[in-house]
Amino acid sequence: MAEIFEITMIISFGISWPMNVIKSYRVRTAKGKSLSFLCLIFFGYIAGIASKFVNPVYMSQIAEKWYVLFFYFINLIMVGADICLYARNCKLDKSAEKE
Repeated sequence: MAEIFEITMIISFGISWPMNVIKSYRVRTAKGKSLSFLCLIFFGYIAGIASKFVNPVYMSQIAEKWYVLFFYFINLIMVGADICLYARNCKLDKSAEKE
């Protein structure tokens, strides 16, 4: 049952992050974004992935439960993309201020 809740949480976040990345790409500004928040989420996904690798019960069943790690990695990539877009949008904000 705990795995079902974890998978539900990961999938919910997995649906939310692409929408957030698309919005960051379209708005072309870093205003309203928090780099510290994005970095904390990124670190949280790394910790979640690490917890799976150090859990001997999970690792003994990885052939059947690989999909949990798959969703963690997908979410980590989405947050990483949003961090990259944050950096791009900060540069765009600075160049817009100069003009």
